[in-house]
Amino acid sequence: MILEAAKTRNKLLRRMSQQDFETLQPLLTTTNLNFRQRLQGANRTITDVYFIEHGIASVIAIGGGERRQAEVTMVGDEGLAGCSIILGVERSPCEIFMQVEGVGQKISSSDFRAAILQSSSMMDLMHRYVHTFVVQGAFTALANARGTIPERLARWLLMARDRSLTDELVLTHDFLSLMLGVRRAGVTGALHDFEHRGLISTSRGLVKVLDREGLEEMADGLYGVAEAEYERCFSNLEF
Repeated sequence: MILEAAKTRNKLLRRMSQQDFETLQPLLTTTNLNFRQRLQGANRTITDVYFIEHGIASVIAIGGGERRQAEVTMVGDEGLAGCSIILGVERSPCEIFMQVEGVGQKISSSDFRAAILQSSSMMDLMHRYVHTFVVQGAFTALANARGTIPERLARWLLMARDRSLTDELVLTHDFLSLMLGVRRAGVTGALHDFEHRGLISTSRGLVKVLDREGLEEMADGLYGVAEAEYERCFSNLEF
């Protein structure tokens, strides 16, 4: 099936000029992205880039084994997995895996790099994405350094909801503790508090967002700046 720009959910593909999209289109392969599927291995050559249509991928920093790892950014339909290739870097110390299954458009790293080198407009679009990716990581660092567990959890739930098709997020307490880099007990306590406040509802392996504005208030400024920067960078693009 031929992918059409107007029908893709990926915001980067939708924002490409018609000429740039037509360059990439025959190189893209629609692929299912399964839960826990690794899209990028730490310190391994990045063979493919994935434009995510739906689903959520986590970018994980790892240091000193499993006891020292945490999510630093997440990727959904706003971006792609493998942005090091945009900068001409073939490997990364970070790992990327799917935390929520979905579908993506896969392209080989060599084909993708060749395409952006041949198009200044595509390169500009991708550089803008790398900038927003870095900004998201900066606010993750701020949240981890200065935010409380409830503030960080509220930010994370909002970011996940932004990249989800529904208000229901398939999550476990253990998974959230890994993503936030905190103890499970802290996550459990914060979730119970959120539920008591009517911000979310929970069931086994599931969190449903009920009050988005309430979660934004709970995040206390840690959510929203990176999201606004993304919109600023990609609004009114003309190629």
